[in-house]
Amino acid sequence: MVSSTSTLAAAVDAGAERRREAEADRFLVERVQAGEVERFDELVGKYRERIWAVIYHMTSNREDAADLTQDAFIKAFQSINRFQGQSSFFTWLYRIAVNGTLNHLQKNKLRRFFSLEKIRDEEPVANLLDQLADPGDASDRRACLSELQQKLNEAMQKLSTKHRTVVTLFEIDGLSHEEIAEITGTSVGTVRSRLHYAKQLLQNDLKEYLGP
Repeated sequence: MVSSTSTLAAAVDAGAERRREAEADRFLVERVQAGEVERFDELVGKYRERIWAVIYHMTSNREDAADLTQDAFIKAFQSINRFQGQSSFFTWLYRIAVNGTLNHLQKNKLRRFFSLEKIRDEEPVANLLDQLADPGDASDRRACLSELQQKLNEAMQKLSTKHRTVVTLFEIDGLSHEEIAEITGTSVGTVRSRLHYAKQLLQNDLKEYLGP
C-alpha cells in the first residue's frame, strides 16, 4: 500500500514539474509576443499530440481531431498577444481546444464516442476501470475490453456534452480537477460534481462488467 507520505511527495513533485513547465511556456510565449514568431513552433511541438488526443477522445474522428487541433493552434497564435499569464499557457490552450471542439460537436450534432484505444494490457485507465472484474488471461482481457469499448461508447452517448468533457479530460488526459475547472470555466466543485454524476451513470450502465 502506498503511504500517505509517498502520495504527498508525488503530488509535490508533480506540482513542481507543472510549475517548471509553465515557466518554460511563459518564456516561449513572451518570445513570440516580442516578435520571434518561429518560437511558437516549439509550443506546437510540445502540445500537439496531447491536444489531438483529447479532441479525438471527444469526437472519435481522426480527421476532425486533426482539423480541430490545427484550428486550436491557429486561434492560439492569433490570440497570443492577449495572453497575459493569468493562467498557464497549458490551460489557456486546452480551453481554446475544448471550446472549439464543443462548438464543432454542437454545430454538427455528431455522435460522440469515448475511446479506449490508449488502454494497454499493462496500463488500464486507473480511475474508471479499476473496478473491472478480472477477466483472466490476456486474450480474455482483450475480448473483454473490446466488448466494453462498445458498451462504454453507448453509455457515453447518454451523457451530456459537459459531463462527457470532464470525463475525457480527467480519465484520458489525466488533468486535475483544478486544471479542468480552468479549462471549462467552472468551479472545482462543479467539476467534481459532474465527474461523480457521470461515473454513477457509467457504472450503472456497465455494472455487469464491474466486480462485486
